[in-house]
Amino acid sequence: MKPVQDRREIDPLPEVSTSNESPSQSDPVPAAINNNSNKFRDYPVDGCGGVGPNPDQVLENVLEHVLFFLTSRRDRNSASQVCKSWYKAEALTRSELFIGNCYSISPCRVTDRFRRVRTVTLKGKPRFADFNLMPRDWGAYFSPWVATMGSSYRALEKLSLKRMFVMDKDLEILASSFPCFKELVLISCEGFGTNGLAVIAGNCRQLRVLDLIEDEVADNEVDWISHFPDGETYLESLTFDCLEFPINFEALERLVARSPNLTKLRMNRYVSIGQLQSIISQAPQLTHLGTGSFSPSEIVAHMDNEPDYLSALSSCKSLVCLSGFREVVPEYLPAIYPVCTNLTSLNLSFANVTAEQLKPVIRHCHCLQTFWVLDSVCDEGLQAVAATCKELRELRVFPFDANEDGEGPVSDLGLHAISEGCRKLESILYFCQRMTNAAVIAMSKNCPNLLVFRLCIMGRHRPDHITGLPMDEGFGAIVKNCNKLTRLATSGLLTDNAFKYIGEYGKLVRTLSVAFAGDSDMGLKYLMEGCPRLEKLEIRDSPFGDSGLLAGLNRYYKMRFLWMSSCRLTLQGCQAVASRLPNLVVEIMNDNRTGEPQGEEDNVEILYMYRSLGKARSDVPRFVKIL
Repeated sequence: MKPVQDRREIDPLPEVSTSNESPSQSDPVPAAINNNSNKFRDYPVDGCGGVGPNPDQVLENVLEHVLFFLTSRRDRNSASQVCKSWYKAEALTRSELFIGNCYSISPCRVTDRFRRVRTVTLKGKPRFADFNLMPRDWGAYFSPWVATMGSSYRALEKLSLKRMFVMDKDLEILASSFPCFKELVLISCEGFGTNGLAVIAGNCRQLRVLDLIEDEVADNEVDWISHFPDGETYLESLTFDCLEFPINFEALERLVARSPNLTKLRMNRYVSIGQLQSIISQAPQLTHLGTGSFSPSEIVAHMDNEPDYLSALSSCKSLVCLSGFREVVPEYLPAIYPVCTNLTSLNLSFANVTAEQLKPVIRHCHCLQTFWVLDSVCDEGLQAVAATCKELRELRVFPFDANEDGEGPVSDLGLHAISEGCRKLESILYFCQRMTNAAVIAMSKNCPNLLVFRLCIMGRHRPDHITGLPMDEGFGAIVKNCNKLTRLATSGLLTDNAFKYIGEYGKLVRTLSVAFAGDSDMGLKYLMEGCPRLEKLEIRDSPFGDSGLLAGLNRYYKMRFLWMSSCRLTLQGCQAVASRLPNLVVEIMNDNRTGEPQGEEDNVEILYMYRSLGKARSDVPRFVKIL
C-alpha cells in the first residue's frame, strides 16, 4: 500500500488491504444505506422552502454505494487517501482486511477504524522463517489480535493466519467470541495442538472450512475429530495433511458421512489407500482430494482379494484437484487414471516417482493447469509433461535430495522442454543443479506471460554449466521479455550486471529474493533506483553493505519489508537508516542471541526492516534489538 503524509486523521494503514463483497440482505450494511428514507429528515430548509442537504453527507452516502463495488485492495486503499470524506466512507464499507505484517499496526487501531469487518487475513513472520533463518521464538503472536477482535468483530466469519504463533487459548477465545464464525485457515503456524482444534470443532457450529496447511500441531492425545457436533454439518473443506500423528479414522468416516457439502478433503499420511476407498465411497461429491499415504495398510496388504481402488476413484466424477501420495507405492498409481482427464491440479511433490512411472499418469492430464512434482521424474518426465499439458499455468519442481554438491536429475533440458511445450505458463518454481542462459532465455521468449519466475540453482555461485559464464543474461532476458513479472527469485553466479537488468526492466516486480549473488553495493543500488513497485526484498549471503542499504532511503516507506542476512551490514549503517526514517522499524539480530553486534566492526548478522504506524512492539525477545 502507498504510504501518505499525515493529513489530520487521514493515515491509511500500512499492510492493510481489502477486497469487498457486494452487499446481500444479511450483510450489516451501513446505516446510511439502510435508512436512506430518513437521510435528509433533519437537514435545514433553505430560503425557498426546500431541503438543503449537507454536501459532505450527500457525498458520503454516494461514496458508500460506489465503494461496495470497488473490490481491488490497492484501489480501495487509494480511494481512502483522496480526502477525509472518502477516508470515512471507505472504512464503513470494508468487510475484508488483509494485514501483511502483524507488527505494522496495533490491533486497537485497526478495530477503531474498521467496524464492519467479517474477514481477516493476518501474516506474521517473513518468508525466510520457513528456511530456519529466523529464531523460532521471534514473535508474531496471535493473542493480542484475537483479544481485541473478540470484543469488536462479533460478526467475524473468516480468519486466515500465516506464520503466526497461535496458542490453544487463542483458539478458545476465537471459538467463544464469534457466533457466526465459519472459516479458519492456518498456514505455517505453530504453538497450538489438538486441544485447540477440539474447541474449534466443538464450538463453531457453523464451521465450513478448517484448513491446516504446513502447520506444526502438537499431539495432546485429544480426539479432535470426534468433537464435531452430531448431526448434519456445514463442513465444506477439511485439510489436515500436515498432522504428524494418527487420527481417529472411524470418527473421520462418520464426519464425512454427515457432511453432504464437503467438497475438499486432504488427509495425512496415517490414512492408508484402503481407508481412502472407504472415505470416497461416502463422498463422491469431492472436488479436491488429498489421498493420504497412498499405500495399503498391513491388513490390506495381506488380503487375498484386494479392494478395487480403480472403481472407487472412478466414482468421483467431480474431482479436479488431487494431492497427497505420501509413502506412495507406484504400483497403485493406475488407480487414479479414471480421474486424470478432468484434473486441473495434480500435486506429486511427496511422491518419489520416476519418469517411467509418471508417463502413464501424465498422458491423461490434458486439462492440467497446476502441477507440483519431485525432480525424481528427471528431464525425461518433464519432457512428457511438456508434450501433454498444453494448458499448464503453474509448475513447481522440488528437490528430492537438496544436496548442493550433487548433479541433480533435472537441468536446463527440462526447463527448455517446458518452455516449448507449455507456452501458457504463468508461474514456475524450479530446483536444479545445472542451468544455462540459453534455457532461461528460451523460457523468457516462449512464455512471455510469466508472472512468477523462481529459479533455484542449488549450490553457490554456479555459472552456466556449458559456457561457464554468469547467469546475468538469462535473468536479464526474463525481466526484459516477461513484462508482467511480479515475483522473481535469483540464483547461480550473478554479477552486478544482473541487478542492473532487474532495476531497468523489472518495473512490475513486487517480490524479489536474492541469494549468494552480486559483486558490490552497486547491485543493491540498481534495485533501489529501479523497480518502482518493489514491496518485499529478501537478501541472504550477498556482498551488500551500508552503502547499498542507504541507497534505498527514499524507498523503504513504500516497501512492506527488507530482509538481509549474512551480508556486510554494520550497526552504524543500520542506525543511520533508523535515525532518518522514524516510522520504520529496524530490527537487528545476531548469532550470539543477545541482539548486540560483536567485534570491532559491529557487523550485523540479520536485518529486518518494516514500516509501522504504531510504536515498537512490546514483545521483543532478548536476541532482537530495535534501533
